[in-house]
Amino acid sequence: MSKNEQLVVNAIRILSAEGVEKAKSGHPGMPMGAAAMAYAVWGKQMKHNPENPKWPDRDRFVLSSGHGSMLLYSLLHLFGYGLPMEEIQKFRQFGSLTPGHPEHGHTVGIETTTGPLGQGIANAVGFAMAEAHLAEKFNRDGFNVVDHYTYTILGDGCMMEGLSHEACSLAGTLKLNKLIALYDDNEISIEGSTDIAFREDVPTRFRAYGWNVIDVPNGNCYQQVNAALRLAKGSDKPSLLVCHTAIGYGSPKAGMASAHGEPLGEANIQATKEALGWPCMESFEMPNEVYEQTGIVVEKGKQQEQEWLDLFANYVEAYPELAKEWEVWHDESLPFDPMKEEDLWKFEGKAATRNSCGEVLNRLAAKLPNLFGGSADLAPSNKSYMKGLGDFSAEDRSGSNLHFGVREHAMAAICNGIALHGGLRAYCATFFVFSDYMKNAMRMSSIMDLPVTYILSHDSIGVGEDGPTHQPVEQLAGLRAIPGLIVFRPADSREMAAGWVCAMTEKHPTALVTTRQDLPLYEGSGANALKGGYVLSDCEGTPDVLLMASGSEVEQCMGAQELLKQDGIKARVVSMPSFELFDAQDEAYKNSVMPNEVRARVAVEAASSFGWGKYVGLDGATVAMETFGASGPYKLLFPHFGFTSENVAAKAKSVMKK
Repeated sequence: MSKNEQLVVNAIRILSAEGVEKAKSGHPGMPMGAAAMAYAVWGKQMKHNPENPKWPDRDRFVLSSGHGSMLLYSLLHLFGYGLPMEEIQKFRQFGSLTPGHPEHGHTVGIETTTGPLGQGIANAVGFAMAEAHLAEKFNRDGFNVVDHYTYTILGDGCMMEGLSHEACSLAGTLKLNKLIALYDDNEISIEGSTDIAFREDVPTRFRAYGWNVIDVPNGNCYQQVNAALRLAKGSDKPSLLVCHTAIGYGSPKAGMASAHGEPLGEANIQATKEALGWPCMESFEMPNEVYEQTGIVVEKGKQQEQEWLDLFANYVEAYPELAKEWEVWHDESLPFDPMKEEDLWKFEGKAATRNSCGEVLNRLAAKLPNLFGGSADLAPSNKSYMKGLGDFSAEDRSGSNLHFGVREHAMAAICNGIALHGGLRAYCATFFVFSDYMKNAMRMSSIMDLPVTYILSHDSIGVGEDGPTHQPVEQLAGLRAIPGLIVFRPADSREMAAGWVCAMTEKHPTALVTTRQDLPLYEGSGANALKGGYVLSDCEGTPDVLLMASGSEVEQCMGAQELLKQDGIKARVVSMPSFELFDAQDEAYKNSVMPNEVRARVAVEAASSFGWGKYVGLDGATVAMETFGASGPYKLLFPHFGFTSENVAAKAKSVMKK
C-alpha cells in the first residue's frame, strides 16, 4: 500500500468532515465511508484530465448519493479541477461553488446535478447508453475514438428508490458493460439501521437484472476496490461492486446513524485525525504529499488526452467523412435552417397532433441522425418511432430507437444522462398523464437547462373512453410551473412543426403535448407559433373580446368567433401553444396580441384553469376543467364539460357585461 495514496484517501475524509463542520450543515458520514471507493476510481482507474474537463472521451463520474457532495468537492479540489480551498471553506454558503448538492454547470467537473436519490444512477445509465451508441457509430478498427466508462457511487437510499430498479433493470437488459456502479453498502439511513425498512438481497436482485456482481469485503480499502474495478472492466455486463463500508469511517461516530446528516463536532474531528494518523492539526491543512500524489494522476490524464488527440488527428485523415459527421453530431446548433425547410411545414387536412408529431419527428430524423430516443412501451400510440433507423439493443448498438419498457421514472432521468453526455439529441415519450411519474427528472432537466424533448400525447379529456385515470387535468398547470421548461401544446400540424423547431433550437427542455383526436388545419398557423401566442384569426378594428386557447380548444374558439360575429360582436382568436415563449416576448408584441384596453377575455382549455389568470385578468373568465374527467367518447365528453363554441360564445358575452 502506497503511503501517499492512503494519505489522499484520508485527505478526502478529513476535508469532507471539515467542510461540513465549518458549514454546521451537511453529510460527513458518506464521504468518509466512500473515500476509498472514490480514490480507487479517480486515482487508479478513471480516465480524466482536470485541465480539460470537457474532453469528449473522458470517463464519466456520477455521485448518485448527492447528499455526500463534500466527497465530490474534495475530489475536485485535490485532483486539480481548479476548486480552491476557499470554496471548500464556503461549503453550502450562498454564492459559493460548493452548494449543498452537486450542480452541473455551476462547478467545473460535475457531470450532472444530483440530490434526489435514484436520479444519478439513472443518469449514469443514460451516459452508458450514449457511449455505446456513439462508439458503434464512430469507431473503426484501430480507431476507438469513443471508448470510456461511466462510474457511479450510490447508496442504500438510491437502492430503495423505485427509480433505480427501473434504470438498473434496463441497463442489465441492454448489457451496458461500460457502466460500473459502486454500492456504498454501509447499512445506515437517516432513521437508523437500514434493516428497519430494507432487508432485500441486493446482490441477488442485480444478478437477476443481468449485472455482474462483485463483492468487496472491505470497501474502506482502496486496494480491494481497485482490484474489483479491474475485474469489472473485463465483464460483458454492467457491474455492481458491493462495497461494505462504515459510514463516518475513522471517526468516533463510525457506523452510527448520527454520522449521516450532521457535523461530527470539533472534538470528534480531532479524534478522527488522531485515529487516521493525520499529520496536520490545523483545519483545512493538507500535506504536500497529497498534492504530489494527485499530481501524478493529473499528468497521467494529460497524457491520456494527448494520446486521444493524436488518435483523432489520424482518424480525421483516415475517415474524413466520419470526422465531419462527428463535428455535426457534437454541435448543439442545427445543421440547417428550419425556416427554409418547406417540407417541414407541409400538411394537409385534419390530423391528430400525435400523428403530425410523428411525421415531423421522422422529417427531422432524416436531417438529424443523432436523434436518439423512444417511448415507455407506447410508441405505436404516441407516434415516437423513427422509421428505418433501427432499435438500440444489447445485440445492436446502432439503432436510434430506444425501448424503455414501462419505466417512465427511469426513462426521463436516462434521457438527462444522454443529453449530458453530448453528441446526441435525446427525446422520450409517453401519455401526458404519466408525466407525473417523470416530474422529478423533468425538473432536473430544467435545473440543468438540458434540451431534452418530452413527447406527451393523449393530452386531455379527449382521451375519451380510458376515463379519468388517463385524462390529464392538472398536468399542464403543473409543468408550466416548472421554471425553464417550455410547455408547447399545438393547435394543428403546422404548430406541431413549430413545437419541434422550438425543441431543437432552444437550450431548455421542451414538452410537446399532443392530442389523440383529429384537429383542423388553420390558415395562418405555423412558424408564428414560435412566439408562444399569436393572433390566429382576427376581426376588423379593435376587438370587443379576446378568445384564447391552446391545442384542441382553439377549435371551439374559432367556432365561437363566428357565432359572436353573427351578433355583431368582434372577437379575436389567440392561439397560445406556449405560455413560456409568449412571456419571453417584448411588451410591444404581447400588447399587439392582447391589447391592454381589451378587458373582456375568455381562456379555453380542457384542463385546470390554473395559470390562465395572468392573461384573462380580473374581468375575464375561463372555460376549463374543475373536476376530473369521465369515461366516454370525447365527442360526448367535450359538450358535457362545456367545451363547445356555443358555451364559449356565451361566456364571452357574459364577460363583456362586466
